[in-house]
Amino acid sequence: MKQNILCLGEVLWDAFGDEKVAGGATMNVAFHLAQQGAGVAFASSVGTDASGNELVDFLKDNALFSDLIQRDEHLPTCEVTVQLDEQQQATYIIPQPVSWDNIKTKSALTKCAKSATAIVFGSLVCREKKTRDTLLNLLNETNALKIFDVNLRAPHYTLQTIENLAARADVVKMNEEEADLLINTNKGDLKEKINEFRSKYHAQTICVTRGAHGAIVWHDHKFYEHPGFEVKVADTVGAGDSFLATFIVGLLNKLPMEQVLERACAVGAYVASKRGATPRYVDGIVDLIAR
Repeated sequence: MKQNILCLGEVLWDAFGDEKVAGGATMNVAFHLAQQGAGVAFASSVGTDASGNELVDFLKDNALFSDLIQRDEHLPTCEVTVQLDEQQQATYIIPQPVSWDNIKTKSALTKCAKSATAIVFGSLVCREKKTRDTLLNLLNETNALKIFDVNLRAPHYTLQTIENLAARADVVKMNEEEADLLINTNKGDLKEKINEFRSKYHAQTICVTRGAHGAIVWHDHKFYEHPGFEVKVADTVGAGDSFLATFIVGLLNKLPMEQVLERACAVGAYVASKRGATPRYVDGIVDLIAR
């Protein structure tokens, strides 16, 4: 079933030394949703500089450009420095402010939110008041399924903002480190932490990714787990975003959760095996699931 999914968030260049790759967590989710045939609209803002023009070309080439992409004449397009450790785990140096810190509440965006089946958002895009207010306005205007990708990037968040977004979300996705930070409990068991988070924020579905060890999901009053797929990691940039996109497609199409989780883990593993967040992966996913 074709879904109408609005993704609002950052679009940027990830710089790996001299190499630049289009990225941004929410853009990555939109990219992978589109690659899997979902009906997706992406909302963000880029500068009127050369980097912004290049990002517009990328979005056009991948069917993600529309009047929901705003152009900012004053703030620059975002270029992030990506640093990889020995395990190819990524950390990010993110400049501030940039164009997507100033996403405005425009009529086309409000109209899209009102008609959406689901709206996907993260925490990074909420670091500045203008974009944060725009997102909160949209969440107030829509009856769409609200999907929150926690995606913490220190120092670009406050606990108050995270709690506000979590309280509004129907679906929450985070990793183990984020769960440890957000769930204030002495209990070490991840299921107990998820139960505590659920009792506080009342999300319908809670997903915690565990890197190479797969993921665990609480959904429909039951826990589901998958151990993940073993791959040679090129970098982890975008792996969680591709996982989330695949998870959303399965969830909205009401597939069995075991199948949803297997496919999401497979896609996330495949993307981790490639450089950058937006590889083409159809054949690779089939190979992973067939093992």
